[in-house]
Amino acid sequence: MRKVKAKKHLGQHFLTDLQVAERIAGSLSGHQQVKKVLEIGPGMGVLTDFLVQQPWELFLIEIDEESVDYLLEKYADRDLKVIKGDFLHREFRTLFEEPYAIIGNFPYNISSQIFFRVLEERHHVSEIVGMLQKEVAERITSKKGNKTYGILSVLLQAYYEVEYLFSVPPEVFDPPPKVNSGVIRLKRNAISKLDCDEKLFFRLVKQAFNTRRKTLRNALKPLGLSEAFKNESMLGLRAEQLGVEEFVYLTQQLEASWKQ
Repeated sequence: MRKVKAKKHLGQHFLTDLQVAERIAGSLSGHQQVKKVLEIGPGMGVLTDFLVQQPWELFLIEIDEESVDYLLEKYADRDLKVIKGDFLHREFRTLFEEPYAIIGNFPYNISSQIFFRVLEERHHVSEIVGMLQKEVAERITSKKGNKTYGILSVLLQAYYEVEYLFSVPPEVFDPPPKVNSGVIRLKRNAISKLDCDEKLFFRLVKQAFNTRRKTLRNALKPLGLSEAFKNESMLGLRAEQLGVEEFVYLTQQLEASWKQ
């Protein structure tokens, strides 16, 4: 097991195992022939060291100023761009006019927010490879019928093919976290737009899982269900029993009922 010594700051858990880092970097397939890759939170560049060996145009976004200075010095002779900022609040469309890929060892406390941000950028982000808390990784890749299946599962699987690649133990980090990690890969599918009102689809999915123990007939009441829609047989199920296609269908039916 090859390791690198990590610098500690911001309470983060830094990957130190170079074999794991190489495996994560190698999981990026270049889906849709992307030419640009954005690494989120590179820290000391453990993952970056393997990414710079690839032919992509590489961008790094890092919120910590000390790390930014370190990265600028470390890769001074490399053709890459280091951006100081927060991925969650940065506009990337001027940098990436064509599809790009995202990769990173995502901070546990914002990993879900990163994927909600990806959904906002779904027409531009063609592939994501991320290491995150195993529980969240399993939730994203979970299929209907499982207890871990939830909002992110449905929304991401509507637009991406999702895969759970491999698990990562705590001892490959410094300091070691108290939980295991998981690496997942998402590839943009061929659906440019769902066959329904997408804003309503997002709203319906979130509302359905907010009270996931209730049947959809009760969980969706805040959306204002018409008497005709209340008779929809699918409303007797719970949110975790429906896949993307069923949620699209429900969205269509709800929208149609409002127009009656």
